[in-house]
Amino acid sequence: MDWLDRWLEVGQTLRRNRLRTALTALSVGWGVFMLVLLLGMGSGLQNHLQWEFRDDAINSIWIYPGQTAIPHKGYPVGRSVQFTNADYTLLRASVPGVERLTGRFYLRGERTIQANGQTGSFSVRSCHPDHRYIEQTQMRAGRYLNELDIERRRKVTVIGLRVAEFLFPGQDPLEGPLGEAVSVNGIPYRVIGVFEDVGSEGEMQQIYIPISTAQAAYGGGDRIHQLMFTVGDASLQDSEAIAEDVLRRLGARHNISPRDRRAIRVRNNLERFAELQQVMTWLSGFIWLVGIGTVTAGIVGVSNIMLISVQERTREIGLRKALGATSGSLIGQIIREAVALTAVSGYSGLLLGVAVVEAMRRFIPENDYIRNPEIALTPALITTALLVLSGALAGYFPARHAAAVPPVEALREDG
Repeated sequence: MDWLDRWLEVGQTLRRNRLRTALTALSVGWGVFMLVLLLGMGSGLQNHLQWEFRDDAINSIWIYPGQTAIPHKGYPVGRSVQFTNADYTLLRASVPGVERLTGRFYLRGERTIQANGQTGSFSVRSCHPDHRYIEQTQMRAGRYLNELDIERRRKVTVIGLRVAEFLFPGQDPLEGPLGEAVSVNGIPYRVIGVFEDVGSEGEMQQIYIPISTAQAAYGGGDRIHQLMFTVGDASLQDSEAIAEDVLRRLGARHNISPRDRRAIRVRNNLERFAELQQVMTWLSGFIWLVGIGTVTAGIVGVSNIMLISVQERTREIGLRKALGATSGSLIGQIIREAVALTAVSGYSGLLLGVAVVEAMRRFIPENDYIRNPEIALTPALITTALLVLSGALAGYFPARHAAAVPPVEALREDG
């Protein structure tokens, strides 16, 4: 069992220099540990940034009315822009690329919601049926608003799961509210559906009613406060072109200068998501740069230690060659020492890093910066393997140099 003897000799050699071995192993293990920890923290930060986009459709564009900042066609500066149902019809009928379209009408003042003897204050959104796809609303019971509800100005409502639990305590929140009456500022609506939302808890504390009903019931006339639409699978460049087309058509209808960007404001979620992806790319690159730099420092430490070790053992190497040891066996012995040192310490750093990241994922509550940190083991294992290979190379070159020294000259070296 020559191979066992060789590895036992490796252990004996490393134990003879405990302090040096321990410090070298610590530098290597710390480098791998920091790389794994940085990767985990980076993934947690990336997960949080992506989680921020969970609520709204990424391919959506939101249009807000503002105030004019440039005079145009005799109209003064500071004129308030007001969207109407005609703007919704214009975008629906004539703008290529607009997929799902909805308007929003906001109820002003206090919003008192009553049902089943319960009274609360919840947000009320009056909108068109396509609003469901922009907010990524998920129906759990009943149905969402439809075009007939808009056309006939029906007094129907779709309520969030948290609203259902509050207004109908002790009942099944999915089935109990269906068909029941809910009063919104004194006007009764019939519950036709209960929904969940992939966004925050606040999104499930919403109440949806038809926009036409809200306009008629709460003195809105034909006013719309906001327009929102999706652009299908359009690219970022295509979405920007669609947004420009929308601005041009709305600007022409409201007599707004084409250069006036304050009169109608645009939020392109595709643009925001592209910026996020760019940030994540730079973040990932920075994490790998710092992590690899830390690991490289450990490799340099191993290389220096192996160089010193070989120099200290020049007489030993010469004696072994004089007794018949081949250059290959001498080089192999040094390489085994380097590989053992880097493999054990690197793998220990990998295990410790994975354990710390897993503990963070399980026991540290999610916050505003880190969410569900995780480790992709493949790059971590590849890095550890490269570290072991680098350790082998770090031992190979000084060992080859020492093995090439004639035995007589090696025996003359000071011990």
